[in-house]
Amino acid sequence: MAHFDDLTPRAWTVSALCRAVADTLDAQFNPVTVRGEISGFSRAASGHCYFSIKDDTGQIRCAMFRRAASLVNFSPRDGELVEVRGRLSVYEARGDLQLVVESMERAGQGALFEQFLRLKAKLEAEGLFDPVHKRPLPGQPRAIGVVTSLGAAAWHDVVTALQRRVPHIPVLMAPALVQGNGAAATLVQALQNMYALTAEDNPMSAPVDVILLVRGGGSMEDLWAFNDETLARVMAQSPVPIICGVGHEIDFTIADFVADVRAPTPTAAAEMAAPDRGVGLQSLSVLEHRLSRGLLRQQDRQAQRLDGLATRLGHGLQRQHDRQSQQLGSLGARWGVGLQRQQERQAQRLSTITARLSRPQALLGQHSQWLDRLAHRLQAGAQSGLGNSRHQLERLNDRLGFSQGQVAQRSQRLELAALRLSSVDPHRVLERGYAWLSDENGQALTQVAQFQPGQNVRATLADGDVPLTVRSNR
Repeated sequence: MAHFDDLTPRAWTVSALCRAVADTLDAQFNPVTVRGEISGFSRAASGHCYFSIKDDTGQIRCAMFRRAASLVNFSPRDGELVEVRGRLSVYEARGDLQLVVESMERAGQGALFEQFLRLKAKLEAEGLFDPVHKRPLPGQPRAIGVVTSLGAAAWHDVVTALQRRVPHIPVLMAPALVQGNGAAATLVQALQNMYALTAEDNPMSAPVDVILLVRGGGSMEDLWAFNDETLARVMAQSPVPIICGVGHEIDFTIADFVADVRAPTPTAAAEMAAPDRGVGLQSLSVLEHRLSRGLLRQQDRQAQRLDGLATRLGHGLQRQHDRQSQQLGSLGARWGVGLQRQQERQAQRLSTITARLSRPQALLGQHSQWLDRLAHRLQAGAQSGLGNSRHQLERLNDRLGFSQGQVAQRSQRLELAALRLSSVDPHRVLERGYAWLSDENGQALTQVAQFQPGQNVRATLADGDVPLTVRSNR
């Protein structure tokens, strides 16, 4: 009769049990060939590959080490139907059943991948992917919309990038599920909510000019919500450009093909939507330099024009003065000639009268009276003519004085304009110890980030240029 103690099962250690199971699997199944879809494929930095093989009701973890992975003649992707050959074993560290894959061949595309290809072909035939529908991104968006999960790492990456590049642009977020059942419907609703914020009369903020549809990486099943047909058609109706940054660079979804621009990552999508503030500031610096140079050229032209006007004004006043002096001389000469002629006539008449004085004494009194009246008229006429000439001469002198006052006033204005022009002369700034730095192309260097070690730089001083070489920008 057997003792009760003989029926007590053996107590295994965990490692011994794992080894025993591994030996049993090796004896009963290995080598084994398995057919199924790839899921969660990843390649480590060491070159080893880890993934799962699954069908409708089950899956098994697989490991394919670097030597075996190097013999695969295609790039395995999630959803592909493959046949793998290898050995079943137990990963003792976790007690997990795993298949160590020694070779892999395509067995046809998986069901999900086939569904993806069918929808892609359908929408492509309808023209949803046509480049003619792709719109350029705005250079300076007034507001940026983001559609993603509120708790996703993609939201944090996008906000960080936008705060770094364009902190002055408002960012609006429409939350949605990005994985699992019902995720596609929430994405559609979030996009439609964001479309309402693109209107010019949007009461919440500035109109949204670009929308980011983003999500981090994952397996094909994780990203499947972005392969929804309804989502694709709603994206095609967007009133503003859409940037799709879903998954990693190697991942493609239907949303990537419909979007106006595809970004390899969510961070890259944010960088595409928001031009770097530094680039904008550099462009403004170039424009400022051009404007300054244009202003200086305009000042030079105006100064030359002012000099020309001053010269013409001086010449004109001189000519006017000469004409008036000539006119005054002519009047004086004419007055002298007329007076001389009148004196000659009076002298002749006086001679005639003197000759008549030899007549009888009776006529002497009569002629004396007539001679007195004539002398009085002669004196009055001479004084009247002389007064008129003096009055005209005074008027001419007044006009000449007024003209000289105008010349003095305009000369003062000319000196004031020259003083103002001198105050904005850039050489005055350089004479105070400043220098103008520019690169080999003549572009202004105003920020430390524009300098590179070994770069040739030219410093413009008050009396000339000095070539410099950058040793460090720290």
